[in-house]
Amino acid sequence: MDSEIIEATHKKKIISFLQDWQVDLFGVADISEIRKDFYLSDHIKNLFPLAIVLGKKVLFSVLEEIIDQPTQLYFHHYRQLNNELDRLALRLATFLEKEGFQALPIPASQIIDWKNQRAHLSHKKVGFLAGLGWIGRNNLLVNPVLGSRFRLVTVLTNMPLESDSPLSGDCGSCFRCLHVCPAQAIHENPADFDHLACFRKLDEFRRRGLVSQHICGICVKACIGPEKASKK
Repeated sequence: MDSEIIEATHKKKIISFLQDWQVDLFGVADISEIRKDFYLSDHIKNLFPLAIVLGKKVLFSVLEEIIDQPTQLYFHHYRQLNNELDRLALRLATFLEKEGFQALPIPASQIIDWKNQRAHLSHKKVGFLAGLGWIGRNNLLVNPVLGSRFRLVTVLTNMPLESDSPLSGDCGSCFRCLHVCPAQAIHENPADFDHLACFRKLDEFRRRGLVSQHICGICVKACIGPEKASKK
């Protein structure tokens, strides 16, 4: 059978498997150019040329409670989404192994190197390669429909799959996140995002006892996606 047909058939199998799990975003990324940067052993990196990225949206009403600081409700929802994504990734990896291939689920939110704030890999970078959005002014992945109101998880695999292509969009004339950022970390040029200012504000929220994790949610709430922003 032609390799392209095999890849397309495998992808349809995965989509069919995921139908019952209410996945909001799905994409396949060719990671051959970025896997060298993953915080994994070289042996593991070389096993997996592809990554499957799954996403679930953050609930509207949870974000609506956020005004100028993270809330306990958002913190709980954030953790529950990550837990659900981790379970989804485990189910998918198990399915892929039963199909005769190798798979490695990467935790949705786990810091491995605290000093440099690094995880095993960047879900947003893999998500970009999987065609789920672009890196916005808020330094998050921005989807044309969902904005940044979602969480991601990644499953590495060697199953031959038809990969998706990165989107060519950008935030355009939307500056909603820039106007509300309490750290003033967001600027017109996405490349000018101030990582240190952002982290300091997250650490301030944590030290004040608002939440016990470095999260905020303010720019997540603001980012509704260019399609919706253009109508407001």
